[in-house]
Amino acid sequence: MAMSNLKKLNKMITHPYQIELKSFTEVYRSDKQSKVKYWFFGILFFLIIILFLPWTQNIKTKGNITSLYQEQRAQDINSPIPGKITKWWVKEGDFVKKGDTILQLGEIKEDYLDPSLIKRTNEQLDAKKETLDFYEGKILAAGDQITALLRTKSLKIDLLDNKRRQLDNKLIGEQAELNAAENDLNLSKDQYERQSKMYEEGLVSQTQLQQRNTVYQNAIAKKAVIENKLAQTRQEYLNIKIEQSNVVQEYVEKISKAEGDRFQSQSALAGSQGEVSKLENQLMNYTIRNGMYILLAPQDGQIVQAKKAGLGEIIKEGERIVIIVPEKVNYAVEMFVRPVDLPLISVGQKVRFMFDGFPAIVFSGWPNNSYGTFGGKIVAYENTISTNGMFRVLVAEDKTDKPWPIQLKMGSGAQGITLLKDVPIWYELWRNINGFPPDYYQIKNTVEKIK
Repeated sequence: MAMSNLKKLNKMITHPYQIELKSFTEVYRSDKQSKVKYWFFGILFFLIIILFLPWTQNIKTKGNITSLYQEQRAQDINSPIPGKITKWWVKEGDFVKKGDTILQLGEIKEDYLDPSLIKRTNEQLDAKKETLDFYEGKILAAGDQITALLRTKSLKIDLLDNKRRQLDNKLIGEQAELNAAENDLNLSKDQYERQSKMYEEGLVSQTQLQQRNTVYQNAIAKKAVIENKLAQTRQEYLNIKIEQSNVVQEYVEKISKAEGDRFQSQSALAGSQGEVSKLENQLMNYTIRNGMYILLAPQDGQIVQAKKAGLGEIIKEGERIVIIVPEKVNYAVEMFVRPVDLPLISVGQKVRFMFDGFPAIVFSGWPNNSYGTFGGKIVAYENTISTNGMFRVLVAEDKTDKPWPIQLKMGSGAQGITLLKDVPIWYELWRNINGFPPDYYQIKNTVEKIK
């Protein structure tokens, strides 16, 4: 029915000469069989197959080129002392070797302007060392004096001890004489008393009584003389003991004075030793400071970004003068990841990079089919958050992959793709639609420790 209607319509619009329109026959291919359904099912089958293809989950981050080691990064050369520039030995852009002279400084502080400062300080040090010798000699002399005083004291005490022992013997003898005199006195007294009774009875004469009286009086006198001698000897003995005490006191005072002089000399010696140490410290500081007037290159590299220009400019202590960029660098990339992605980061993990200035064709889900990317390995990540709210990760070159370009420079940009788990495409689409994070996984192979 439809075919007949189309034929009628064709006849109605036919040219008066009965010629059919070619465009009509081309547009309305009514006599042809449609293949749209085959294309539809073919494309649908192809898309279904694609959904089951593997897809590498990844984390995309941006970073910068840096160095793996701190000493290989751009380094400020600061002035260790305040001064003024007297001569430049290099200019910006020059390459220098370790130990090459960069510039020369002049002194500006009044404490160090004397050109003979080291010489004069050394003379002060020598003079102070001579003072030490003087005090040491004085201490030795005081020690000898104390020794002599102790020896003299001992001699005098021994002498007095000898005198005391002599007086002891004398006291013993005089005590014996006194005992004999007392015996004579008692005997004379008895004889006199008997003579007195006999005289009263008329048995003896008065002359005999007087003789006995004389003997008795002589015995009394002799006893008195011996008692006086004994008292005098005892007094001498007491004087010897007092003299011993005086000798001890006298020499204690002399020895104390000598020890006081020695202690004073020792105190002065200790003070002088402190001053010697201080002068030695000053001398060493002046010597070291003289070596700071010449600034040397700490390592091989290029001189850039000179902050000071010209001669005579004043530089403060610790102020940056120039920057030296090391010539030999082990490049690395520092990139920053979000806190939500930090659990997915581990040491030894693979990373693909696109460096600024190097063209690349990237298929993030199929890193092996990308072109112009370079491999890296995570060597460290910080456990503290940075000021930008992300965690810093340090990535080094993967030695098993193709080498990084030698044209890389410090500070240039890099885009990193951290490779994670391989999953089907349908799973990755489902994860992104639901806003789920990538799957956490653990690297099975042993990570080589990087020294």
